[in-house]
Amino acid sequence: MRLLLIEDDAKTANFVSHGLSEEGHVCDILNNGQDGLFHTLREQYDVVIVDRMVPDLDGLSLVKALRSAGNRTPVLFLTAVGGIDDRVEGLEAGGDDYLVKPFAFAELLARVNALSRRPPAIAERTLLQVADLSMDLIRRRVTRGGKTLDLQPRELALLEVLMRADGRVLTRTMLLDRVWGINFDPGTSVVESHISRLRAKIDKPFRTPLLHTIRNTGYALHAPR
Repeated sequence: MRLLLIEDDAKTANFVSHGLSEEGHVCDILNNGQDGLFHTLREQYDVVIVDRMVPDLDGLSLVKALRSAGNRTPVLFLTAVGGIDDRVEGLEAGGDDYLVKPFAFAELLARVNALSRRPPAIAERTLLQVADLSMDLIRRRVTRGGKTLDLQPRELALLEVLMRADGRVLTRTMLLDRVWGINFDPGTSVVESHISRLRAKIDKPFRTPLLHTIRNTGYALHAPR
């Protein structure tokens, strides 16, 4: 394997690098986060090992920047910051594993090997598109024909579910569950009223309707067929 170790403590870096080399791995060493980010985006590594407290760019910010750039290289945090909240923060930032110093090299090696065996992550979709209707999932921004549409949070959630269905029909019960988290019929017209408001915003100002009511079945969002 080709590994990158981002660690500013020379003693730790030499210990880890020497151990990995003895196991037959190639281990590059960098002592700051800026260089670590540059090399990870430019080079191909099987696993990146990073200390949270490296200079120039801390480990958390480095991993967040990697994930924002779409880089899915497995990352192992190796750090003395070991509280529960710290571990959660590291994993939520995009880290794949978290090992606290002091550590046993055998455990580090086992975790690195486990990360390298994971199947490649599929990049998450950040843009949904149906005909000329687009939803930017990061900015939560909807446009149609280049025009920005003003949708309320629940309308956004409803539209996202419909767009992710790729033209399949979704029943009223399915929409209640996926948008409102309701797994029973509340006896209200909440779905119908939101569909009506959504249609008024994404269809009525435009020539071609995309949101279709399937009689006695449900709703579907698709381009004209």
